Amino acid sequence: MTLGVFATVLGLAACSSTSTPETKPTQTEQKVSPAAVSKPAKVTQIPGDTAQNVSPADPVQVIVADGGLTDVHLVNDQGREVGGLVAPDKHSWTATESLGYDHTYTWSGSALGADGKKVALGGSFHTLRPGRTISAQINVADNATVGVAEPIVLNFSSPVQDKASVERALTVQTSNPSTGSWAWMDNETLHYRTKDYWPANTKVTVMAKLYGTSFGGGAYGAEDMSVSFNVGRSLILQGNTQTHHLLVIQDGKQIADYPASYGLDSDPGRVTNSGTHIVMSKSATFAMTNPKYHYENVVVPWAVRISNNGEFVHGYAPSIWAQGNTNVSHGCVNLAPANAQVVFNEVLPGDPVEITGSTQQLGPEDGDFYDWAVGWDQWLAKSALHG
Repeated sequence: MTLGVFATVLGLAACSSTSTPETKPTQTEQKVSPAAVSKPAKVTQIPGDTAQNVSPADPVQVIVADGGLTDVHLVNDQGREVGGLVAPDKHSWTATESLGYDHTYTWSGSALGADGKKVALGGSFHTLRPGRTISAQINVADNATVGVAEPIVLNFSSPVQDKASVERALTVQTSNPSTGSWAWMDNETLHYRTKDYWPANTKVTVMAKLYGTSFGGGAYGAEDMSVSFNVGRSLILQGNTQTHHLLVIQDGKQIADYPASYGLDSDPGRVTNSGTHIVMSKSATFAMTNPKYHYENVVVPWAVRISNNGEFVHGYAPSIWAQGNTNVSHGCVNLAPANAQVVFNEVLPGDPVEITGSTQQLGPEDGDFYDWAVGWDQWLAKSALHG
């Protein structure tokens, strides 16, 4: 009995283990992905075939969809090939050098499509012929160190008609945040300054992509320019014509106070102008001449030019008696020679010289660098983009 039951159980178990269970097919088994559709390569050349008056400043590229580039060549009418770089995914090629003015360029090469077939590159285009070219010079030397009030100045070789186009070709990058703007001082001179002084210890990079840029009237830029310079420590000279002193403020702290004599108050032609001047240049000795006031080649030591109207900070022993109490100069800031030498050794081009207390104000008639005499809103109005 027991054995029979056991046999029956075993039989049931054996029967159960050999049965085929019903299982639901997987999604993969239910659906089979269709084969990918092969496509020919779609090639876009920029500039395209027969394009005329192409600016060298415009993009030069080949772009491929549904395939990849195998080779690209762009050659000018003198047989010179333009350098370029294929992207790692082989979907594009970009020129790595500028094109020339008034040349014909011819495309060649090929791309391989997803369908395994090659598509040839071809065609040609012509770059514009400028009526004339305009060059520029910049005031700051590469790797120079300047003071916190130094403007960036571009002087152009001819008047500029399309000022907005030129401004759009310019960028100023700084290692420390600052707000600044370009301003046209006249048709050939463009200045850039910050709303406040540059932050101390800032690296500044100026890029002028002028080549291929329209200057208006058929003129185009002669070449690109770039320069990087450093703004040093903050050093400010502060002079008050009524207290007859010149203070030196470095990084926010007063480090010196020198007795000074400024321009004679009773003669508007001799007054030291109020306003923010900047250090422009310096000479160990300088010969002063002013026919209006009947002196010629008066040599002074440690001369620091602070404007183009004849104003300097310099040493002058004959006026030591007046320094600290009376204004007797012809517009310059007179210091004792020993004090002037210290100032001479410390200042950098672009250091601000802030003068207050006089009856006359620094302005356009005083030469190139009156930038800080212009209010910020007025400065913005001098920009072709912001004005």
